[in-house]
Amino acid sequence: MPALCRDCMTTFPAGTRCPACRSPRVLAHPALFDLTIAHLDCDAFYASVEKRDHPEWRDLPVIVGGGQRGVVSTCCYIARIHGVRSAMPMFQALKLCPQAVVVRPRMAVYAQVSREIRAMMETLTPAIEPLSLDEAFLDLSGTARLHGAPPAVLMARLVARMESELGIGASVGLAGNKFLAKIASDLDKPRGFSVIGPDEAQDFLAPRSVRILWGVGESGQAALAAAGIRTVSDLRRWDRADLAARFGRMGDRLWHLARGIDTRRVQRDAAPRSISRETTLSQDIADPGLIEGHLWRLAEQTADRAKAQGLAGRTVTVKLKCRDFTLISRRQALADPTQSADRLFRTAWDLFRPEAARAPFRLLGVGLSDLTPADQADRMADLLDPAAARRLAAERATDAIRARFGAEAIIRGRALR
Repeated sequence: MPALCRDCMTTFPAGTRCPACRSPRVLAHPALFDLTIAHLDCDAFYASVEKRDHPEWRDLPVIVGGGQRGVVSTCCYIARIHGVRSAMPMFQALKLCPQAVVVRPRMAVYAQVSREIRAMMETLTPAIEPLSLDEAFLDLSGTARLHGAPPAVLMARLVARMESELGIGASVGLAGNKFLAKIASDLDKPRGFSVIGPDEAQDFLAPRSVRILWGVGESGQAALAAAGIRTVSDLRRWDRADLAARFGRMGDRLWHLARGIDTRRVQRDAAPRSISRETTLSQDIADPGLIEGHLWRLAEQTADRAKAQGLAGRTVTVKLKCRDFTLISRRQALADPTQSADRLFRTAWDLFRPEAARAPFRLLGVGLSDLTPADQADRMADLLDPAAARRLAAERATDAIRARFGAEAIIRGRALR
């Protein structure tokens, strides 16, 4: 059973403790040194950056999010012990964890740390597919000869380097394909390293809910349940042709995933098709003021991501989920691309208003698609809104101030709703 010490990087034939340093942080698996597809996922990324920059918060619960009536963007694991979760209303989070330190997101800082992590990945392999600021796939095929160590050792070294040089922890999943690697990275958080080999994939997946399969959300799970499919083993009893006949392309994809088969390649710098943020609310809401506040925060977060990635979008989308789980999606094409939070919010609000009568809602989302480079953004003047240019200039000035003095330097009143 090949084994690796995650503290001193010693490799050895087998054992529960490292023979060199006696550490119990040993990773052992029959296919440990043969698998080449990794998924790296930073642990509570935003909160980890805040703790790194404020060492006095190391042993305190930290929540990154909005004001008293905002929502939790993310939180550290200490806060999670108290029951705090992402997308939870801030007032509820503070009831569960009144001693928490609450900070507003600093997207420019997180983007910079993300670039530093990416530079570390580049020293291992050029085959990197980022999924967001804090996670990415890596294809380490053929790197063992170059670096003199198998992919498992390289990933353990990468995480150790992130912790020592950047103060950021991460969890790793190692497998033979992207689907299984992403599942593995979530098995032992935080600071986890899990392996799913090809020989164990089917047994591992069989008893689990179909929600574990890529692309199966709540609506997909409900559609599968209507067909009597609740677990992966239920899915495997269906013939491939029957699944495709009932569920189309999704059925064929699920037939493969249920068997641990995923032929997608790690695509370097694959261009994102869209940028979006959504929040599932702990309580359904109908109050237009609260909804306006949520849509503003989602628009601002989406715009921040677009700016961090140097992108703009031509199409604005609003996603709503009603109390009965009915999903509503509305979109509008703009005359020119935007990455402006103000313009994104105003378009989203216009899309929302005709649907307001269908409240209450349990989920809200805002997105940008039809993406282009940022140098094409917000060039055309809006003749119907003479104040738009002033608001855009104010937003750019606000971005500059926040980049220099922090995200809390300027806060819009709308964000406090």
